[in-house]
Amino acid sequence: MVNIRPLSVALSKKAQEELNERPERIQEDLNALRQWIAKAAHLRCRIDDQFLVAFLRGCKYSLERAKEKLDMFYTVRTMSPELIRTRDPEDPRTRAIIRLGVGLALPNTEAADSPRIILVRPAAYDPAQFTISEIIRVSTMINDLMMMEDDNFVVAGQIGILDLANVTMAHFLQFTPSFVKKMTLMSQEASPLRQKGFHYINTPHGFEVVFNMFKNFMSEKNKSRLYVHGQDLESLYRHVPKRLLPAEYGGEAGPIQDIINQTEKKFLAFREYFLEEDKYGTDEKKRPGRPKDAESLFGVEGSFRQLQVD
Repeated sequence: MVNIRPLSVALSKKAQEELNERPERIQEDLNALRQWIAKAAHLRCRIDDQFLVAFLRGCKYSLERAKEKLDMFYTVRTMSPELIRTRDPEDPRTRAIIRLGVGLALPNTEAADSPRIILVRPAAYDPAQFTISEIIRVSTMINDLMMMEDDNFVVAGQIGILDLANVTMAHFLQFTPSFVKKMTLMSQEASPLRQKGFHYINTPHGFEVVFNMFKNFMSEKNKSRLYVHGQDLESLYRHVPKRLLPAEYGGEAGPIQDIINQTEKKFLAFREYFLEEDKYGTDEKKRPGRPKDAESLFGVEGSFRQLQVD
């Protein structure tokens, strides 16, 4: 018997129409994926149903694509130790970042089968106190948590809102081209999550430099889903209903601090899950064919400090 959370009627319909999900075949597809994992000597991987079905859904039930994503999911993490160490939500620095609310999943969706909205506020953290690697590590933890418990997130996808109000050059300087490439690879090739749109608001002078650097590594499909609204929130509201946003943005989703408090509770409830992550990854010595390394995955010449910012 399949051990996954039943979808709502609306999401089940979307999963069948858009993701090729066939309820009567899920067990068979999960078994096929597990059999491949068992034979992949280089891969130490979770095999529980809820985790694996997220990859099947994210890959529209293409077994080959799901295998590729699973492999890359763990390969990128193994090659990025700065993003997977200290994933304990009770670690003081990790918990401090959680309490800043740099990245937050908003509580409501537009309709029962609509994407989850993720609000990202980089200025919530002080770059003199935290590195971008620490911030992104917590961001990957949020993605992992939601991949396991949020069906809108997995089936309908996500819409990102990046609020760049009060972001400083110190924030931008933490984005080297190699780190940007790593981030883009994680989101495009190493994640089953479906990006349905990304909105930039309160964009400052100099933003275009980092924006264009990200775009260089993006697929054409993802480039077409980017929207820059500048200071015009009315423009954002045409894509994301105002009522879904926190009170600080004129919406009805409650104050940001309440959302942060709820997020922290979820992190703590998933503590054992995060601690288990130490078991998983890839052993490149056992990979058939040519082993992968950080240079082949992420190598980029130059750094952001060498770019000209007018």
